[in-house]
Amino acid sequence: MADASTAVLSIDLAAIAENYKILREQVAPATCGAAVKADAYGLGAAMVAPVLHRAGCEHFFVATLDEALALRPILPTSQIYILNGLPSGAADTIAAERLIPVLGTLAQVEEWGRFCRANLPHPAALMIDSGMSRLGLSEADMMRLAGDPALLAGVPVVHAMSHLACSDDEKHPMNLRQLALYKALVERFPWPQGIKPTFGMAASAGCFLGTDYLFDLARPGAALYGLEPMIGHPNPMRPVVALEGKILQIRDVDLGMTVGYGATHQFRGKSRLAVIGVGYADGIFRSLGNRGAVFVAGERASIVGRVSMDLMTADIGHLPSSAARVGDAVEIIGPHQSVDDLARDAGTIGYEILTALGSRYLRRYHPPGIHDAGTAA
Repeated sequence: MADASTAVLSIDLAAIAENYKILREQVAPATCGAAVKADAYGLGAAMVAPVLHRAGCEHFFVATLDEALALRPILPTSQIYILNGLPSGAADTIAAERLIPVLGTLAQVEEWGRFCRANLPHPAALMIDSGMSRLGLSEADMMRLAGDPALLAGVPVVHAMSHLACSDDEKHPMNLRQLALYKALVERFPWPQGIKPTFGMAASAGCFLGTDYLFDLARPGAALYGLEPMIGHPNPMRPVVALEGKILQIRDVDLGMTVGYGATHQFRGKSRLAVIGVGYADGIFRSLGNRGAVFVAGERASIVGRVSMDLMTADIGHLPSSAARVGDAVEIIGPHQSVDDLARDAGTIGYEILTALGSRYLRRYHPPGIHDAGTAA
């Protein structure tokens, strides 16, 4: 149950819709899909997916079968792709729910092919490894498929995709190497029944690499949620997330006193501390201790001492005594500090910050979505 001391996570659904429109225009004439895996990057797929659908999105990408099954009742007519592929023994469920497995191994291709030939044809996508060395069919695998058409017999391949390893750095030579290999593999491949699928490489950063990388279908994720897509460029996306913690206590400290576990910060004189009711259980990384900051009454206040499970402390000794009181909100993410800014201080990336945001926040969606606008999640 939320109370006056509960931290508030605000999620701007209108900004997500606007970001989708920005990306749709960026990739045109290619189609713009949306990655809503990991519960829409921690922001709530049940709230986010309908907003994207109303903005015109019809292609949704998730990681797991469970995520796809949760999304299907919300998006009864949309294309839902399972990026992690075909779980063994799950073909009946995937076909019944009209989901699209992204097949990334020869074993998955063989299992889906057997199912389609024994039942009715059901669409699938292929993940082609062009250099990431994660999930995906290797160049040798694609040659095997090309040399044995029976493996894909009866399988309607509707999409053939790959994934860029370094797309946030437009000058990285890996981009061109991957593009060349992917194009060579898909252009010479003998597609079943001579019907070419749609093609795609671009996730968020790939949308900004140029038309050569766009093909037919892009699948941005992080950029939809306000994260900066490209290194060294201004962020064209609208901010989506704001996070405010509450001050639980204000206390005076003096020369030589320490704060927090391990006594990692010692005061060099008199100061004041704001004790804030969020910690690493809420996704505020322990690495932010003695490195990061919050904003109190619009002014930067350094996080001092270690971040603990439920609490962190900020030095407010440089602020007027009237600037902060118990119960006041403290900006952790907002106008003065983006998700990406906080991530840099924590030594990580914005993706990890978003997906780590905890379950104890009072979540407020603006404007109200298809469910209640303020939910304790």
